[in-house]
Formats: sequence, structure tokens, C-alpha cells
Amino acid sequence: MKIRLFIKPYCGWCSRSMRWLDARGLDYEKIDVMASDAAWEEMVRLSGQDLAPVIEVDGKVLADFGVDELEEFWKKIEVAK
Repeated sequence: MKIRLFIKPYCGWCSRSMRWLDARGLDYEKIDVMASDAAWEEMVRLSGQDLAPVIEVDGKVLADFGVDELEEFWKKIEVAK
């Protein structure tokens, strides 16, 4: 499973999302969209907007979310496996 998390530094929702993934022992690539124009552009292309966090899991995308939405998204991914 390939997990990429697009974040902005000092974003509370981004920090909570990373803690959620870490608590479950999930490996993910953290991508700081403020440090790279290419990362920013990719986040916007994937999600259709410029708000963070954005998570991509094996091609499935969830944008501008809180932990509650992340949990629901994750349940759907687990069922689809």
C-alpha cells in the first residue's frame, strides 16, 4: 500500500493526520507542499483544491479532512482490499 500525505507546516489538521497514521504503524511519505512548487502543483492536481491535508492511498484521494473523515476513508479502503 502506497500512502502519500501532502501537508503544510504548522497545520493542525496535518499534524493530527500524521499522529493518526503513526499510531497505526502505517508507513507514509510526508510531502511538504510549502517547500516545493512541484509538490504544491501535484496536490492541487490530485485534489482539485489548495487546502491541506491531502492523502493519496493507492490512487484514492481524500482532501481537506479531519481525523473523523480520515477514519471513514480508511474503513472504505480496508473494505476494498
